[in-house]
Amino acid sequence: MEVHWLQQRQIDVPAPDDWLSAAEVSRLRGMRFEKRRADWRLGRWTAKLAACLHLGIPRGRDCLREIEVRPEPLGAPVLWIANRPAPLTISLSHRAGIAVCAMAPAGVELGCDLEVAESRNAAFLADYFTPLERAFVEQAATSERPQTMALLWSAKESLLKALRVGLRIDTREVAVSIEVAPSPSWGVAAWRPLRISCHRRLFDGWWRSAGQVVHTVVAAPSARIPSYLTFHQEVCP
Repeated sequence: MEVHWLQQRQIDVPAPDDWLSAAEVSRLRGMRFEKRRADWRLGRWTAKLAACLHLGIPRGRDCLREIEVRPEPLGAPVLWIANRPAPLTISLSHRAGIAVCAMAPAGVELGCDLEVAESRNAAFLADYFTPLERAFVEQAATSERPQTMALLWSAKESLLKALRVGLRIDTREVAVSIEVAPSPSWGVAAWRPLRISCHRRLFDGWWRSAGQVVHTVVAAPSARIPSYLTFHQEVCP
């Protein structure tokens, strides 16, 4: 089974809102805070562009307006095209002016997440991680602990998105297993495997570290190494 993904940054998002549907423009206008508006636009742009690349849809403004990301009752994103559900499962994540969108065939349990390595206090480690995960972090070199914690947390987020439960369950019920911790000196690294258990189910996933940014993808059934969606032409005006 294949998973495709795309990353975009705030600087990639067009300033006008003419690529948003009328419903999306209405929702955007109801948001009070600029950061929330910027993050929301970035996520929608990334998802729409990923859909165009994956499905071979022209990337003109008219086509982009036909693509919408609508929330399920519990908040998970669902892709609609021309007012019909698209034959895809998607997952979105954004942080620090970066967004990623992962896509798989309909019916796949899919979650993706990105995290930026940052210092966390001991209480965070104790409250959200299993004993084995805490030991894994503590065994890492001091300089590598922020990346290691970001990886473990990102993997948990991806799994909870795949299950469509978010943070409504205790993250200590989600146990992440990886073989090699990330290093801040790696730069852009290849995808590496991870495994997660939750409520007696086992999930396979992938992770990569690009400097201070960590990406994770979890899918069931298991997916091959995520494939990056590439551009063959510029976005149409």
